[in-house]
Amino acid sequence: MNRTIITVVGKDTIGIIAKICTYLADNHINILDISQTIVQGFFNMMMIVDVSKMNIDFVTLTEEISKLGEDTGVQVKCQREDIFDKMHRI
Repeated sequence: MNRTIITVVGKDTIGIIAKICTYLADNHINILDISQTIVQGFFNMMMIVDVSKMNIDFVTLTEEISKLGEDTGVQVKCQREDIFDKMHRI
């Protein structure tokens, strides 16, 4: 399995989860775990996804999902799990 961490942060608006999840499904990316909170109008979501069957490359994923976030008014970041783990060991 090839896992990636996706984080979404920004002002809460209608449809954030729907837009992100639809994009992932359209590109054959499976959601393994998801957590989201809204604190005083600010949205925060973290997802662990399996990208082993996606029909695009990783660079395209990061560019397109970042653009989708901008269009929705949130910031979306993708990191491969191994890099995420190494960054958070310190």
